Amino acid sequence: MSFGRLGDTNEPMSEMNVIPLVDVMLVLLVIFIVTAPVITHSVQMELPRASSTPSHETVDSVTLALDAAGRLFWDNQPLAEDDLFLRLSDAVAANPELAVYLRADRDTRYEVLARIMADARRAGVARMAFVSQPEVN
Repeated sequence: MSFGRLGDTNEPMSEMNVIPLVDVMLVLLVIFIVTAPVITHSVQMELPRASSTPSHETVDSVTLALDAAGRLFWDNQPLAEDDLFLRLSDAVAANPELAVYLRADRDTRYEVLARIMADARRAGVARMAFVSQPEVN
């Protein structure tokens, strides 16, 4: 690399100036060093798979439904939320393979759903699924 010119000053410079290239590469290296640990720290989750066909299982099941007002229904019969844990415990004691299907209105608060799922888990429900309407194309 030459820092000055000898001879005629009208001649074009024959060397490439690599200092800006090195600056850009160092900035990119720092960015990758900083972001690489963030990318590798992730939460492993087993996400559900969606299917286009409804499942027709013969396992004993219970359908819990929540409307927009927050009322709870056990197989289309009204149920107080305080009685849910006892009712689920009795159903699981009668059938350990009980499947619980949870239908909720679009406007239902997540807090209510979380309480119901926690009650189901404490009662020993091992299989819980969410019921939704298929999209119409």
